[in-house]
Amino acid sequence: MRAMRWVGLAVALAATAGTDIARAENAPPPAEVVGKFLESYCLDCHDSTTKKGKRNLEGFKLPLKSVADLISTREIIDQITLKEMPPKKADQPTPDERLAVVHALKQGATAARGEIESSAPHTAMRRLTSREYENALATLFGRRVDTLGLTADFPKEKTSQHIDTIGQTLVTSGFLLDQYFQSANRLVETRLGKPVLQPQQWHFNGHFVQYEELQSPHKDVFNYGFLNIYEQPNTDTRQGGYAHIEDFLQGVPVSGLYDIDVEAQAMHRNTHYDPAIFGIDLSEPFILGIVPGDITKGHIHYPQPIEPLLASAPVPDERLTSQRFRVWLEAGQTPRFIFPNGPYESRAAVVTINQRYKDEFKEKVLRSEVDRGRILREGELPHIRISNINIRGPVQEQGGSVEEVAVFGKAGFQADHALDQLFAFAEKAYRHPLTDAEREPIRTMYEKRVEEKAPPRQAALDALKLILCSPSFLYLSETTEASAKTLKPYDLASRLSFALWAAPPDGSLLSAAKSSKLTQPEELKKQVQRMLTDERIGAFVNGFLDSWLNLRDLGSQPPPRETNRAYYAEDLPTSMKTEARLFFRDLLKNNGSVAQFLDADYTFVDKKLAKLYDLPEQKTLRLADGFKKVSLQADAHRGGLLGMAGVLTVSANGVETSPVTRGVWVSENILGIYPPPPPDDVPAIEADVSGATTVRDRLTKHRADKICAECHHKIDPLGFSLESFDPIGRWRGTYPKLKKKDIPAPQIDASGEFPSGETYQDFAGFKKVICETRQDLFLRHLIAQVLSYSTGRLMEPADSFVIDDIQEKVKKGNLGLTTLLVECLTSETFRSR
Repeated sequence: MRAMRWVGLAVALAATAGTDIARAENAPPPAEVVGKFLESYCLDCHDSTTKKGKRNLEGFKLPLKSVADLISTREIIDQITLKEMPPKKADQPTPDERLAVVHALKQGATAARGEIESSAPHTAMRRLTSREYENALATLFGRRVDTLGLTADFPKEKTSQHIDTIGQTLVTSGFLLDQYFQSANRLVETRLGKPVLQPQQWHFNGHFVQYEELQSPHKDVFNYGFLNIYEQPNTDTRQGGYAHIEDFLQGVPVSGLYDIDVEAQAMHRNTHYDPAIFGIDLSEPFILGIVPGDITKGHIHYPQPIEPLLASAPVPDERLTSQRFRVWLEAGQTPRFIFPNGPYESRAAVVTINQRYKDEFKEKVLRSEVDRGRILREGELPHIRISNINIRGPVQEQGGSVEEVAVFGKAGFQADHALDQLFAFAEKAYRHPLTDAEREPIRTMYEKRVEEKAPPRQAALDALKLILCSPSFLYLSETTEASAKTLKPYDLASRLSFALWAAPPDGSLLSAAKSSKLTQPEELKKQVQRMLTDERIGAFVNGFLDSWLNLRDLGSQPPPRETNRAYYAEDLPTSMKTEARLFFRDLLKNNGSVAQFLDADYTFVDKKLAKLYDLPEQKTLRLADGFKKVSLQADAHRGGLLGMAGVLTVSANGVETSPVTRGVWVSENILGIYPPPPPDDVPAIEADVSGATTVRDRLTKHRADKICAECHHKIDPLGFSLESFDPIGRWRGTYPKLKKKDIPAPQIDASGEFPSGETYQDFAGFKKVICETRQDLFLRHLIAQVLSYSTGRLMEPADSFVIDDIQEKVKKGNLGLTTLLVECLTSETFRSR
């Protein structure tokens, strides 16, 4: 772990980078400068006897002899530059002494570069992640595969420092191998082994039986004549969020495209009931969506593991209106209708209406307070009503199915050329020209199945399954010799393509690999620049932000529903992720400065986030407008990653906030400093059981323990200012009101002091300190994260020299994000085995 912490501890010193401190002819040599400095300012606390903080510098000296020496060098540079050491109470070196020793240490590191770089680690051959696997199959077969849920039963991916592409953590178990076979079999058979059917038609205008609690009122009021959707899918009690077709539970006969005509109407969007009952913005048009359902995969009324959104459209208010959706359904799937922006918790809404508006109803007798019968007869309960459904398909595709063309070519399968077609597909799947050893199993499988009297097409399909289970497909295998230092062209093409697109290389990249031009610096740079502007770069943006900022875990510790209704009712996690992604893409498009990750005067919000942030745009934006770039010049509460709700939510624990939890998140994800875990014998921070103290009060008591104080005086200042935000990123001036009514809600104290002496009074002041004193820390960490994510291995001390080189180039390029990515993806580290 200590060997990995160098990334965050290493600072590319802005004060000294590129500046050669001219030493007089009689100036002492670097080893003497370092030795004298340590003797004067460090060894009192860090000798072999004291070893404060478990650091013994008594034996440290130049020249550097090992990777461990390099780690110590970087740590010393960090502590001196940030003025965290010597501690404030000790004698302080002069600025010239600090500069001199830092310069000497950097000279020592540079002198050792050749020897240390020779021990640089190689990237472990790694398998595709689950998302890369699905993307690769979608590319090879020419159509989305998320409707099949091919990875739904795969083991959860393990990560390292939140990064999911690290080879050493991507374990391939026997269970996963079996899942690969099952997924390949299902994909090939449902898409290419299906029978050819003429289009059929199904019509439904009655017997719309729904969830048990809805059956009685629907029978009494409509005689099952309407299919009603009362709430959004993401609810707790699940009372009418999914509307299925009871007479079509068997689903469609084969996988294919189907036209679905739906006659629907938005009911009572202008209801006179209190809008707060429903938890949504009733001024917005109602949206009707379609997701697949499978009666064999669980309760048809509840969420299922495979339910990607297939289509959606707004529903008119005035009258029943027919709308057509063309969707892809797999064999056995039945369409289910959802209300994505529907009311939150319909059951609770019905109870409230029955209680609050009981005098409005002529019908006075209720079976129970959850009975919605009289509300459907006399009231104004917002919902979507469907009266007629027509389904037609499978729709015939001109020129053959997309999958047929993608796998076998425009002419389709040809038995006389089956092996040639299989080899051509395998070359695309394996991402390099086939070797004889790779051809032989394909040939053997095909010929064996033909000998067993299988039809040639079925023999070819079985060979396809073999290809999709081959290590050459499942792994980013390397044809580069073990003795070689840099990757061969095809290996480089695959690494680059999966890094930026999470998918196989396209024709242009493979052509550059075939000609061997890809290994030339100019061609590689040209390909990187081309790929960064392609729409497929979204896979990198999403995957990298999930890894770097751990946005993948957004929602893993959801806040209580009763106090954070909007988080669920408005699906805020999706908006939160989108804000970060759009901000990243904007910097990428304009080669914007990465310093804007720390503080910026703009962001991207939709109507829901504008309301959460209390921005003026909440009054003008509509949901149909999507996201809009907005100015934050007049808002000191936002700006940069640390002002984004997604970051503030994922760095909280869901129930409450803590400067420690958020401070550790900032330390690890922004500065790249990984605090050690607390010792086993250190008690946890006491919970606020009585409600009489703030978390700052409890931390003060906790830091009285000297063992705790050493880490907390570094961690806590990184989190204090973020107490101005609640667990889902709303700005606040006070903590939640205390249980005792006579005690006012405690005020937020967002001030803090860094170990290096800088102070701040609020969130804006905190960001200012970070930008002015720790921007280089952030830049180095961002470079290291990009390299780790794209190469499939965590950076080691031997990589620090390349990171130094990249950092200097990025700084000369005005800190541009595009510049950073191009330099990383053309670097020696990225091109190396």
